[in-house]
Amino acid sequence: MSREEITQKMIVAIQTHLKADVAKVPKHASRSDFWEALSRTIVQMVAEDWENSRALYSKKRYQYYFSAEFLVGRSTLNNLVNLNIYDEARDALAHFGQDINEILEEENDAALGNGGLGRLAACFLDSSATMDLPVMGYGLLYRYGLFRQQIDNGFQKEFPDAWMEKDYPFIVRREENKRLVRYQDFDVWAVPYDLPITGYNTRNVNTLRLWKAEPAQEFDFNLFNSQRFDDAVRERNRVEDIWRVLYPNDTSYDGKVLRVRQQYFFVSAGIQDIIARYKREHGDDFTNFADYNSIQLNDTHPVIGIPELIRLLLEEGLDWNEAWQITTKTFAYTNHTVLPEAMEKWDVSIFQYLFPEIMSIVQRIDEQFRKEMLDRGMSFERVHYMAPVSDGKVHMAWIACYASFSINGVAAMHTEILKDDTLNDWFGIYPERFNNKTNGVTPRRWLRTCNPELSGLLTELLGSDSWVKDMTQLRQLESYIDDEAVLARTMDIKQERKEILADWIYENMGMRVNTEAVFDIQIKRLHEYKRQLLNAFYVLDLYYRFKQNPDMELVPRVFIFGAKSAPGYFRAKAIIKFINEVAKLVNNDPDCHDKLQVVFIPNYNVSKAELLFPAADVSEQISTAGMEASGTGNMKFMMNGALTLGTLDGANVEIVEEVGYGNAYIFGARIENMDSTMSYYNPRWQYENVPGLKRVVDSLVDGTFRDGGTGMFQDIYNSLLQGTDWQKPDVYYVLGDFADYRKVRDKMAKDYLDKESWARKCWTNIVRSSRFSSDRTINDYATEVWKIKPVALDEEVSHQARTETTGARVK
Repeated sequence: MSREEITQKMIVAIQTHLKADVAKVPKHASRSDFWEALSRTIVQMVAEDWENSRALYSKKRYQYYFSAEFLVGRSTLNNLVNLNIYDEARDALAHFGQDINEILEEENDAALGNGGLGRLAACFLDSSATMDLPVMGYGLLYRYGLFRQQIDNGFQKEFPDAWMEKDYPFIVRREENKRLVRYQDFDVWAVPYDLPITGYNTRNVNTLRLWKAEPAQEFDFNLFNSQRFDDAVRERNRVEDIWRVLYPNDTSYDGKVLRVRQQYFFVSAGIQDIIARYKREHGDDFTNFADYNSIQLNDTHPVIGIPELIRLLLEEGLDWNEAWQITTKTFAYTNHTVLPEAMEKWDVSIFQYLFPEIMSIVQRIDEQFRKEMLDRGMSFERVHYMAPVSDGKVHMAWIACYASFSINGVAAMHTEILKDDTLNDWFGIYPERFNNKTNGVTPRRWLRTCNPELSGLLTELLGSDSWVKDMTQLRQLESYIDDEAVLARTMDIKQERKEILADWIYENMGMRVNTEAVFDIQIKRLHEYKRQLLNAFYVLDLYYRFKQNPDMELVPRVFIFGAKSAPGYFRAKAIIKFINEVAKLVNNDPDCHDKLQVVFIPNYNVSKAELLFPAADVSEQISTAGMEASGTGNMKFMMNGALTLGTLDGANVEIVEEVGYGNAYIFGARIENMDSTMSYYNPRWQYENVPGLKRVVDSLVDGTFRDGGTGMFQDIYNSLLQGTDWQKPDVYYVLGDFADYRKVRDKMAKDYLDKESWARKCWTNIVRSSRFSSDRTINDYATEVWKIKPVALDEEVSHQARTETTGARVK
């Protein structure tokens, strides 16, 4: 089918959806109406291939990815690119006098995740679909997601992220597949909403199934009729709490109960779904269940699925040993952190309150583990430490380690830390289970879609766009490392992307930034170990140095931050306020005009990331050595030609292995020295002896900045120099790494002035980024852990879809 024919069919489909869904003719339709019509047209286009993919996969070994987050971002543009119909959609909208760029802006980001964990899950689904792998995601359909961040006088303020106020055409309700989830205090329906996951240049369409909670019983009519209105809807409100917000604040006991209730809800519904699918194909014989089904646990949030699968198998008539053997062949566990507080532990009382039957299964797992380990000759103390239930807590990571056939970290260094430290006891018992799967990001969204100019250059030089599915082809472009014309075009593209970002900043924040300056960017979740504070200290120190010596050689720089703090994380919110106070000081000083500027991007999300990554000159990856599991932002920056400024932490180690130390800027303490360093570390030495550092730290408490009487800045100051009853001072080594950070960052700025050398470094990062494609990661999972193979739709099966009204994927 020709491009013109597809465009014409899209025109007809868009017009039909406008009339059917919003009862408008095109000349009276709003941009939002056109976005909805275009989105429904896309779903219509993939519907048959989607159905055929599900049917095909159901007879194969199926991999399920359970995650509390799927940060998928906007779907419309991503699908247009994957389906290779962007030009046709543009022309179809132009027929109605509409600009496709304006229409695409009508879509809200799907608020289904927060940071790297959720974005990784989304990249994995993209790669699985692109590679024709039978993989399905399971998660929660959050009503408001994490929150919408506003910055009010420098403070983070949280508001509901009402992303579903408009109908969201990409999620399809599957009423016929709803599942009943039982708690001790009430029952709830889990209703699935499916999101199609299209791959690039393939007919296969995978599924992300998101569960919405609905009451098993409607409101009490008699109470309502008696004018006890609040009592009548109390249970409905409790049910809606389950799907209302991602990561509800768990600083209170009730918050912890809601967290566990959420986790059990989507996991129980998902496993019931898997069992029902298995029984449709294979009947009531569960002998081969683990041969057809594998479940990857994305961190500890879905680990409650282990006792839940046992419970459901027992209900099917299996005995304990049979259920246990099947379970241990079904689950694989990904660990994403070395921070103890992130390895979930829940009070036994929460389990007893919500689901006593699950608690009894957990206790039996605990008893079995203790007996097995004692029989191995392990000491009682060690057994007690590793036990799934100990000291009144249910240890989710320990359950995962005991019952999973695979345990993986997400970067080479991270996996070694797990084996040597965090999970060392488990590695000692089950070394064969441990493996590394370095994270990756999808080049479709994070290069092909968000940076079409650079993508076009790569395609031109290679002669085709096949690199989008095989990033290793980029290595062929290393021969252009000294090609002045190619390097000049690369830098022109970078400049163009900087100007696009600068325009967005002006239009949305009212601030003009110097596009000739270095764009130095740190965008990630706000946590102390990620050390946004170190970055802010450097900016303030540079400002003071410049004020003290106005004639100093100063490379113009725009420092850009984007981050959300968890609502209950007081110190992280204090760092956001501090960054914004530094920004106010610097940006309001006329001496700094076009020389130093600081921008804090509010409500950082995927759509903003798509503007920021292509525009970056410098990628800030400055976590305390040994604390960042992997990172994925570092990979997106690298792929778009930004140079890494960071510690040897997480995947930074592997990035440097790929590009060499001459094409990145590494500073700070090394992981192998951190334990000995911290054992004698006294941050007051750095405070008193590193030139300029005392001035910066004292600005927290000397009246330079105001925290509105909250005590926030005093708390940061105390954390650095005094510590607390439970924590030593400066545990994240902010002051310890400051001097080296300043030295390396200053050098980086001077190096930027040699534009030819800088361009070569950028080019090296781009063409050596294939190791960090999520396609490589998923291939490793598929071959080494999941044991699944590509299953492509047959031409015969999909022939009819080619000639349907909307003519999807015919080019």
